[in-house]
Amino acid sequence: MSEYRGCELPEDLYYDLDYVWLRPEEDGTLTIGVTDPAQTMSGRLQKARIKKVGTHLDDGRHVATLESGKWAGGVPVPFAGEVIARNDILLEDPHLINVDPYGDAWIARLRPDEPGRALLRLHTGPAALAALQSWIKRYDVQCMRCSD
Repeated sequence: MSEYRGCELPEDLYYDLDYVWLRPEEDGTLTIGVTDPAQTMSGRLQKARIKKVGTHLDDGRHVATLESGKWAGGVPVPFAGEVIARNDILLEDPHLINVDPYGDAWIARLRPDEPGRALLRLHTGPAALAALQSWIKRYDVQCMRCSD
């Protein structure tokens, strides 16, 4: 895992270069979550609403809405697909995203309508890391973990 300005940046994930990461699963589904820089900028998360299993989302629609004391926003899906699992733990403890954004704080798992096209607009590997570092620098982010 790479690190830049305290921000963890796993090299094996796909990124939208704003604040969403995706991880391909063996069964063809994609797990989605929020990046470390994004959780830092949002502040301590206090509320999470996640779409129900079985919900179909069009490209760009929000799979979840997150709220902190200073920010509220959606988590967009960069492809059309169906929610097949959601992390219900986050409904009770959204702050987990601030603590473990790439592990236990995944948001949902989706089955893309077009699996072969779902990741085409996303970035991974060294190019993604360079772009994320540029984003972190541009917004002057210094990542940290919020604690209780």
